[in-house]
Amino acid sequence: MAGAVSALFLLDIKGRVLVWRDYRGDVSAKQAERFFTKLIEKDGDAQSQDPVVYDNGVSYLFIQHSNVYLMTASRQNCNAASLLFFLHRVVDVFKHYFEELEEESLRDNFVVVYELLDEMMDFGYPQYTEANILSEFIKTDAYRMEVTQRPPMAVTNAVSWRSEGIQYKKNEVFLDVVEHVNILVNSNGQIIRSDVVGALKMRTYLSGMPECKLGLNDRILLEAQGRSTKGKAIDLDDIKFHQCVRLARFENDRTISFIPPDGSFDLMTYRLNTQVKPLIWVEAQVERHSRSRVEILVKARSQFKERSTATNVEIELPVSSDASNPDVRTSMGSASYVPEDEALIWKIRSFPGGKEYMLRAEFTLPSITAEEATPERKAPIRVKFEIPYFTVSGIQVRYLKIIEKSGYHALPWVRYITMAEKSSGYTRITIRTLSPTIDLRRKLIGIHLSVNYHFFIN
Repeated sequence: MAGAVSALFLLDIKGRVLVWRDYRGDVSAKQAERFFTKLIEKDGDAQSQDPVVYDNGVSYLFIQHSNVYLMTASRQNCNAASLLFFLHRVVDVFKHYFEELEEESLRDNFVVVYELLDEMMDFGYPQYTEANILSEFIKTDAYRMEVTQRPPMAVTNAVSWRSEGIQYKKNEVFLDVVEHVNILVNSNGQIIRSDVVGALKMRTYLSGMPECKLGLNDRILLEAQGRSTKGKAIDLDDIKFHQCVRLARFENDRTISFIPPDGSFDLMTYRLNTQVKPLIWVEAQVERHSRSRVEILVKARSQFKERSTATNVEIELPVSSDASNPDVRTSMGSASYVPEDEALIWKIRSFPGGKEYMLRAEFTLPSITAEEATPERKAPIRVKFEIPYFTVSGIQVRYLKIIEKSGYHALPWVRYITMAEKSSGYTRITIRTLSPTIDLRRKLIGIHLSVNYHFFIN
């Protein structure tokens, strides 16, 4: 079993103790001063960026939010990742209560802060960190003590993340499949690393205590069922579930079964090793004809199938801050110079697959320059667009079943959202993709891919 936390400290930006809670009695308030001294020493070391400080037998783990440090001190061997995650959950709970976690909000709510710290950790072990559950019996005006106050059932039963008696007139579930695509490209344009980090984000508005079952196009599951996996299945790696998921059930038959919390939460995160290529490739050439004139030639090429079309394409080209008198010609769309952003904006309403368009622009530069001019920064080219009915990784929600003892009918909805980054010696791309909203009763609501690229000019 992992070690326990000795104490939790909330410090201001100068290291002074705002609030501290002693859980085991083996450390003192002086540990905060020792921690901050070590932290100042770490700030002077550019090689040390880890959130852990060790001094004289005490391990300190910390995060900073706004002008507040949240720090745990322990004399035992603790699970560092678990405690850092706990500190982030503490931040979420305080923001739920106080809107913003700052020094002022802590000073104004000492009573509530201590009550929350008592409930979120017991004898050094994390307990309840669901803000919705805590808010049912710890109010922002908690100093007005009520004699007959009972803790909610969620604190005393096995389903600590959901309260009983929840009722909705319309029972609905919204599931967003959100993916971050990371691409690493060398200076020759070759993709040397590509992966997808995804999350299943849910918003549930369900009455009672519903049982949900979710099925994905998981290769291991489909092979176990004897189904064909050619071109349809994906390999999920590094999966992490919300505490509501029954892990034993998943390990046995790969079924994701759970009683969901009320409201928004992350059901699971995962990683895919898959090859992803840029959907619109942009090449730019900058040529100086003289000290007073510069010409920019840009080629944009779509690298997806002809049956798909990118819409609302916006390409932002960086321009020198002292450029003027733009002369722009495009083979498609329109372009406008935005001097306050030091950029030329090229907009194309519709960009079919397999097409290439060009832009040529000339700018006038000042004929007199400083003898020791600073090197010109290489700002990225930014590309934004959407592709209807298009997804990247191929992950699919095969079914989402909702069962509740009262037998009500619930409406499940699924939407796919993909966000990505590509980087190299000369190219950095950020892809933001927003894809589908699908009713699981086979009614197509809408699928679209929204992309945001960043290209650095060579």
